[in-house]
Amino acid sequence: MTITTKLIGAGAAFALSAVAALAEPGLIIDLGGKFDKSFNEAAYNGAQRWVQESGGSYIETELQSEAQREQNMRKMAERGANPIVVLGFANASTLEKVAPDYPDTKFAIVDMVVDAPNVKSIVYREDEGSYLVGMLAAMASQTGTVGFVGGMDIPLIRKFACGYVQGVKAVNPDATVIQNMTGTTPAAWNDPVKGGELTRTQISQGADVIYAAAGGTGVGVLQAAADAGVFSIGVDSNQNYLHPGSVLTSMMKRVDNATYEVFSAGVDGFEPGISVMNLAAEGVGYALDEHNDALITDEMKAAVEEAMGKIISGEIEVHDYMSSDSCPVM
Repeated sequence: MTITTKLIGAGAAFALSAVAALAEPGLIIDLGGKFDKSFNEAAYNGAQRWVQESGGSYIETELQSEAQREQNMRKMAERGANPIVVLGFANASTLEKVAPDYPDTKFAIVDMVVDAPNVKSIVYREDEGSYLVGMLAAMASQTGTVGFVGGMDIPLIRKFACGYVQGVKAVNPDATVIQNMTGTTPAAWNDPVKGGELTRTQISQGADVIYAAAGGTGVGVLQAAADAGVFSIGVDSNQNYLHPGSVLTSMMKRVDNATYEVFSAGVDGFEPGISVMNLAAEGVGYALDEHNDALITDEMKAAVEEAMGKIISGEIEVHDYMSSDSCPVM
């Protein structure tokens, strides 16, 4: 009886270790779609890079509505995905409820902090990256008026706007920054028509460089700017290729790297806690490639690189809107 019990116990332990070794990571894509050319697509690209380099596979699900958040998260955990990358701040309250029910499943959430022993919270200093593209906007502007189109009106997007305005004002204290948010519901992340309308309104007010921090809505912003012959600035993913010669640059938020690193670490290398992706960690930055290299002069690049070094060293302090729900320059 004892020998049999030991054999069963050993067999069960072996089976559990085998399952853990074979566990596939998971990716829960937020509202707006996998191919939004922005936030979600960046994470998808990171997962695909991991597949190409590791030869592994992963489990993926896309949210179609708010009502699916808890159901999708639980289904992903029950399918054995581990670790699971959860995209978007809106999943935080759901993860707070779900994570304790699956203590052996490791979760990584992007854009919000969830305090749990099996959760890694990945947050970004979008304001630092936005400061840099704000400088570029001010240096490229001929009118002294630039624009910002945000997605859903939430503190996180106000954080992008605040950093952007600080960068603009660092170059031109007298510049005007026109700001509009697309909406107050998650639909604001996927409304390119509204994004185009807001862009045209800002252009009519003199804006000749417009920064889109609006997920899929930003596609409409970039299109409208290109149609009008003014500059735009992309976000999250490198969007320079969408309208070469019109997209001045893109504020890179390396959600691709975060996803890739969580997948690569797997269960054994998973580290819970808070991970801050700032300029120093190369979590944010600006995009320079063959599609915009003719738009960014050596002088512009030098100024931005100098500012980047000063932000990393602490000589320039970019105000974090999330720390006070206010912005000193807005």
